[in-house]
Amino acid sequence: MTGEAVAEIEAEEGGPDYGRLQWRIAAGFVLGLVAGILAYTFARDAAWVETLVTYVTNPLGQIFLRLLFMLVIPLLVSALVVGIADMGEVRALKKVGLRTLLYTIIVSSIAVAISIAITNLIKPGAGVDPAEARALLAQGGEGARSIIERSGEAKTGVDAVIGIIPSNFITAMGDNDILAVMFFALFFGIGLLLMSSPRTEVLKQAFEGVFEVSMKLIGLVIQLAPIAVFCFMFNLAAQFGWDLLAKLAAFVAVVLLALGLQMFGVFPILLAFFARMNPITFFKETREASLMAFSTASSNATLPTALRVAETRLKLPPRVSRFVLTIGATANQNGTAMFEGVTVLFLAQFFGVDLSLTDQIFVMVICILAGIGTAGVPGGSLPVIALILGGVGVPPEGIGLILGVDRFLDMCRTVLNVIGDLVCATVISAYSKDVLGDAGAVPAPSL
Repeated sequence: MTGEAVAEIEAEEGGPDYGRLQWRIAAGFVLGLVAGILAYTFARDAAWVETLVTYVTNPLGQIFLRLLFMLVIPLLVSALVVGIADMGEVRALKKVGLRTLLYTIIVSSIAVAISIAITNLIKPGAGVDPAEARALLAQGGEGARSIIERSGEAKTGVDAVIGIIPSNFITAMGDNDILAVMFFALFFGIGLLLMSSPRTEVLKQAFEGVFEVSMKLIGLVIQLAPIAVFCFMFNLAAQFGWDLLAKLAAFVAVVLLALGLQMFGVFPILLAFFARMNPITFFKETREASLMAFSTASSNATLPTALRVAETRLKLPPRVSRFVLTIGATANQNGTAMFEGVTVLFLAQFFGVDLSLTDQIFVMVICILAGIGTAGVPGGSLPVIALILGGVGVPPEGIGLILGVDRFLDMCRTVLNVIGDLVCATVISAYSKDVLGDAGAVPAPSL
């Protein structure tokens, strides 16, 4: 998906309306949290609380989740297919495109591995009473329970590896076999990348149309988020009380720690050893893009600034920087992938769901692929997180926990996404002499 195409969708879905939506979500979060804590404090065992949860707040939250589940498969398939196919849209930079794809997969893997390791080490969601967690699990809707039951039948070992390749794509979609669905989308996208003809161009446009429709519908569903967040937070706060506040603070701290390790640990190593560039100089030259990313919380809105910084401040060759940054605005989202990894493990710990090594590898793979296939627009990662939660046996309604603090974390991870794109462009430029010639490659500043 080109940056321009996604930016158009973002303009339709976001803008001032999205800004107001964030305030409504925050209001729903606070009101639900306060109402739930009051119910926990003064009416913990009251019959009316159970009636309210059973017949009002829980059904409303489940409707919101089912709408997201309904849209997640067409969204991910279309976004991943077009995202891979667009790697070859600039024929002169096919080698650059393949290198960018390889770089994205490797660095995203490092990012997700860091986030999962940090969350396993600190365990920000641990410590909740298992009996209360099981009680809340029992309150989940039938749709969430069916997904959880299917997750218990997951294949392991060699069967799990073979199962990634679907024998029937339609069956894989019907079974919510997300790895098999994403494998097909990835394979199909590579086919579109290798085959260029008027007919395949029409097919790619059809996938773009599916993506645009899916994002439009998700934009409508997200308008229900304030009500859903109120319901989620009321249910959780009425069940767990004051412990909820401490867990949220720990979650935010772990997300920021993971993002910081990638920003100030991994990126400087890539710059120093692969691009031969002084990391301090790089961060100074990219301050404008960082500030824009933090203030807008949008990789696509920051794209014009990032392009200008790449060409005027970092002195990168335009043929590389424009290609890498445009693709990277939707396909190289380290911050989003890390956030998804931390969120899934945090909620698994919160609800007392023990994730095996196989489950965590599953989470890691999906986060990496979702970093390529998830659009950088409002609500783009929400259905992915919900689907991963259901796939590993964690109640998807747990996403209500993180939506209230998501705005600030979104601003932080967007900075990592944008800076990660600029790091990618710098490294790829340094390795593109065979494509651009010596004159087009990045000079190697002394360290």
